[in-house]
Amino acid sequence: MKVLVYSDDAATRAEVIQAIGRRPAADVPFVEIVECATEPKVHQWLGSGEIDVAVLDGETQPAGGMGVSRQAKDEVYDCPPICLIIARRDDRWLAEWSKADAVVSQPLEPMVVADTVADLMRRRSSTRLNAK
Repeated sequence: MKVLVYSDDAATRAEVIQAIGRRPAADVPFVEIVECATEPKVHQWLGSGEIDVAVLDGETQPAGGMGVSRQAKDEVYDCPPICLIIARRDDRWLAEWSKADAVVSQPLEPMVVADTVADLMRRRSSTRLNAK
């Protein structure tokens, strides 16, 4: 399954990728990571139908993950599940506004990230409209 990781910060992308690993849980497939640092590339990938799960950094500039999530959920046919990384626990209400399927808080806990992504992968496997 393809997992998109979006952040303008290379260190954040690396931290997320390391937390996910090659396979975030024994009962899910191996993952192929797609890294994005810009909003246009994220929309291109999400619109392609090839992404199974997206992890978006809410603090990315100039287009934060919250706005990208909201736009994708409104505009992308069969939008994949989205996990939003928030900087403050109090930002959960913004994550709900963004229509994110899951939320993880900074500082990232690798097991929480892996479990969250695995849950979203399971969801995607059972709900994907255009099965491969």
